[in-house]
Amino acid sequence: MSCRGICVRYKVGKPSFGQGRYATGQKRCQICEIFIQWDGLVCPCCSYRLRARPRNMKTKVRLLENGSRQVNPKVPAMPILASFLNEQSGN
Repeated sequence: MSCRGICVRYKVGKPSFGQGRYATGQKRCQICEIFIQWDGLVCPCCSYRLRARPRNMKTKVRLLENGSRQVNPKVPAMPILASFLNEQSGN
């Protein structure tokens, strides 16, 4: 699995101020090390699974607060995220 340069066609820039990459539908390929606009689950270049959610906890919470993407509340990434979701559903 290595980058063959096909992904450059789907490379996207940063979204406008106040919007996150994942909230706008961009996905990241860890092998090619770029964000792309692609509907599939795997990179068109290296066939590696694309990351559609942020790894950083602060960014995960911000993504949930904006409500711009559907995140499965039954499978929390971390216990802190579970407590955040419980607070939101209690309101």
